[in-house]
Amino acid sequence: MTAVWVSADQERCISGGRCMAATSEVFDQDEDGLVVVLTPQVAPELEDRVRKAAYLCPSRAIRIGDGPLEG
Repeated sequence: MTAVWVSADQERCISGGRCMAATSEVFDQDEDGLVVVLTPQVAPELEDRVRKAAYLCPSRAIRIGDGPLEG
């Protein structure tokens, strides 16, 4: 089974909060309302919800990948 990772670009984030609403176990917001990834390695049971969060992101600030976490 390939590991799934997630990252977020705070420069693109517009503070929509949809990611946090979809998967609060993985996403939060900082004091400015920008996305923060709490856990970059996605648990298998959260993978579908993380993919939904990325889909719902209006600024496309969330990136998902398979395999080793990209730096």
